Amino acid sequence: MPKPLVNDTRLWLSAFVVTALVAAIFLWIVYLRVPANVAYVSEENGRISVIDLGTLEVVRRVQLNDIAPRGLAITSDGRYLITANKNTSDLAVFGTPRLRLVTRIHVGHNPEFIKISPPGTRLFATFEPGSKGGPPGANEDSDDENEPPAQIASFRVENWNPGPVSTAGRETEGIEFSRDGKLMLVANEVQNTIGVFDEATGGHLRDIDLKPYGIRPRGLKASPRGTGYAVTMEASGTLLMMDANFNVIKSVPTAAKPYGLAFDRAGNRVFVSAAAAHKLQVFSADSLQLLTEVPTGQRCWHFTFTPDDSKILLACGRSDSVVVIDSNSYKLVRTLEGFELPWGIVTYPGSYGSLGLP
Repeated sequence: MPKPLVNDTRLWLSAFVVTALVAAIFLWIVYLRVPANVAYVSEENGRISVIDLGTLEVVRRVQLNDIAPRGLAITSDGRYLITANKNTSDLAVFGTPRLRLVTRIHVGHNPEFIKISPPGTRLFATFEPGSKGGPPGANEDSDDENEPPAQIASFRVENWNPGPVSTAGRETEGIEFSRDGKLMLVANEVQNTIGVFDEATGGHLRDIDLKPYGIRPRGLKASPRGTGYAVTMEASGTLLMMDANFNVIKSVPTAAKPYGLAFDRAGNRVFVSAAAAHKLQVFSADSLQLLTEVPTGQRCWHFTFTPDDSKILLACGRSDSVVVIDSNSYKLVRTLEGFELPWGIVTYPGSYGSLGLP
């Protein structure tokens, strides 16, 4: 008498369900899961690298066609990485699970600095219609005052549709927002001013004159305490603090060519990357007293804390490396090699850094 097929059918169905579940999990991990505890590095020679922050190893490198990424931002949910591309006048949006290109957004000539608003709903990008490009000082013989002013384009993160465009100063660099998110601030290098704009409309409200304190503002960060803003002035080697009403309350000298800066999460310390001096300097946020200096690589413009605040990673463009430093002992942890003109660095989850939080 033949045996019933019920048990065989159940076994087959169970095996099918298990196989399908394993396949679904694999596909989710590979194609859909947002990577966490990672850092992304933009490289001007056309790559994006991904660093596992648990192992401090590069786990992925993507060579990009017709894209030379500089400015870098990641959406608040970690799903999209955006780069500003110096040679193609556009932004590129990548899905983070595979770093596959989602869309390209035309901006304008020489886009450089990008930042997402505090609510995570809008992306802002500076571009310079009159700039010849290149590093600071490359075009010092040109007449900066006769160049067209820089522009700040905005886009909706939900669909990348364009929003208001603001007219800033010449050679606009850093972008920051007030703690309530209502104001957008930009550093205008040539005019030595900080421009203040209405975040919602893009309307220009006022300029803060910094000429009495230094030359060429570049980095700009809001204090996590909500008490004011820090600014680096590259050509004069200056770090200054403004209060919440944009009054300069203190300024001190830095080592040569300061650019990227960030507060720690508590707002107690200010970190400044002095690119030409090959140093990361640490200042007291209250007194601007220099606390320590840490040797780095060459042309380290931007840096980020890790999400747990334990380490700092610096993108060192002329050393083709990422330098990792303990954020409390200030000791060198590791130097990662093999990059190609690294420019920017951000993490997910988001961390405090020159391109990241607040």
